[in-house]
Amino acid sequence: MKIKTHYKITLIFTLMTAILLSTGYLYLNSNLKTHTRQNIRAELKKKTALAKYILEKNTGQNPISRLDEIADDIGQNLQLRATIIGVDGTVLGDSELDGDALHTLENHINRPEVQEAMRAGIGESQRFSTTLNQNMLYMAMLFNSAEAEGMIRLALPLAEMQKLSDRVKDIIGVSLFAVFLLSILINYGASAWISKPIQGMSKAAKRIAEGDFSKINTLSLDGEIADLGHAFNSMSQELSARIKDMGLSRSRLEAVLLSMFEGVLVVDATGSILLMNQALRDFFHITMDVSGKNAIEVIRNIDIQKIIDAVLQSDLGLDPTEISILSPEEKILSVYATPVISPHGQEGAILVFHDLSNVKRLEKIRQDFVANVSHELKTPIASIQGYAETLLDGALEDQANAKDFIGVIYHESERLAQLIDDLLSLSKIESGKLNMSLKPTKLPPIIQKVITSMDIQAERKSINISMALPEDLPLVMADGTRITQVLFNLIDNALKYSPENSRVLISAVNKNGNLEVAVSDTGIGIPEEDLPRIFERFYRVDKGRSRALGGTGLGLSIVKHIVKAHNGEISIQSTLGKGTTFIFTLPKAH
Repeated sequence: MKIKTHYKITLIFTLMTAILLSTGYLYLNSNLKTHTRQNIRAELKKKTALAKYILEKNTGQNPISRLDEIADDIGQNLQLRATIIGVDGTVLGDSELDGDALHTLENHINRPEVQEAMRAGIGESQRFSTTLNQNMLYMAMLFNSAEAEGMIRLALPLAEMQKLSDRVKDIIGVSLFAVFLLSILINYGASAWISKPIQGMSKAAKRIAEGDFSKINTLSLDGEIADLGHAFNSMSQELSARIKDMGLSRSRLEAVLLSMFEGVLVVDATGSILLMNQALRDFFHITMDVSGKNAIEVIRNIDIQKIIDAVLQSDLGLDPTEISILSPEEKILSVYATPVISPHGQEGAILVFHDLSNVKRLEKIRQDFVANVSHELKTPIASIQGYAETLLDGALEDQANAKDFIGVIYHESERLAQLIDDLLSLSKIESGKLNMSLKPTKLPPIIQKVITSMDIQAERKSINISMALPEDLPLVMADGTRITQVLFNLIDNALKYSPENSRVLISAVNKNGNLEVAVSDTGIGIPEEDLPRIFERFYRVDKGRSRALGGTGLGLSIVKHIVKAHNGEISIQSTLGKGTTFIFTLPKAH
């Protein structure tokens, strides 16, 4: 089996290192203890000199009281036991003892290190400490300052020296294995240094594929590899700029699509949803995540799915198609569909949904309005034309019938004028052009005025009109003229559709900050299915009877708009054959 070169280099380096380290181990093992102690003594001597310097610099006006504190500071900073001894052997401070314990220490004048320090300025000894119960290495040094003199002594446990020796032995023992690993790492590092530029470009290519376009560091490259690195950086920058432009364009397009009032649906070539804007979600009340799903799963409308299938099979857009949806509410949508074509073929389709519901509703209202107005105008005009032609054909000579004919023409012209007035009033109210003067108004006088004006009409059918109003009825913010019109229309309706010998009641109560006014009758009532449409223009429950009674079909619609212009609400309660109650609210005056 062929061994690769870098494996051979690794083996040679490992053997050389093992031989050298083994020789060093044998030598160090014999001299380790002596060498270690020499180093520790030298270090301890330096620390003792440093402690002396600190002590001489920090003795103050009252040095005796501060010496113990200074000993504590020296011991804490040097991580050794520090003892300050006077020239007479008295212990003046100790980093391990305080207070009473310090005073109980015996005199140290006979300690070997103290004696040697007094003779030579520095002393050393190794002995057992009865205070600390262990072998210690002591180093003492004379100090002399302006305020105090004596000796500073540092103590180091000999066990620490032994631990250090054992630690060095352990280090040397595992060095061979460490050097073996190190040789492998050195060999690996050398090969990595050679292949590093190529590996860097390989990693950069992977980062680009993941969307990271950071540059390659070419400072450490040279030759053809450096040129390749510069070219790679240029390519990365150009690619990054183009992708950013594409992302920005896509973000703008998505922002436009998502903010459109029209619904937008984008699908891929398989019909899976890529994008659905908020407007379309609101159309169908969709809250789920739609990405990747088919339209039929989300919208559940077969017509929309058919449009998607058709546009994906075509290279041209489809003509607008109207679809009707019934859930969650009835809507009519116009759908525009066009395929998305690229040089590689069809990639999907875009569908735009326009909500035509309001347009269709307004168109139906317009058609109904034109039809109703035409019908309402046609009836009185036909009567006027018919009787006028009869008069022109010779009926003017017949004095008895001519007066009746002219009366009919006058009555129909009044009806026609009333219809036109109501239409103009309704148009002004709906367009907001009707000027109203809202001010604090008393309601009872207005109600009484309307009742009085309708007394004759009520007497013809023996109908009793009465009021039930509390004495403390508050003022309301209202236009008196328009409220008169509201009450007149409601009471007029009650009289028209109530039988003889019945009654009409107008009542009012103070409720929730508003005044609630009710007009009740005991007439024929209104079928339940007609109640939702009762305020529509020209809507009549009994069309034949309403026209016979002279109504235009606009009175209740005018009432509704006037009440709303007062920031009020109007509602109806009715039971067929028992009667009807109209209730409207007006805001109280403050």
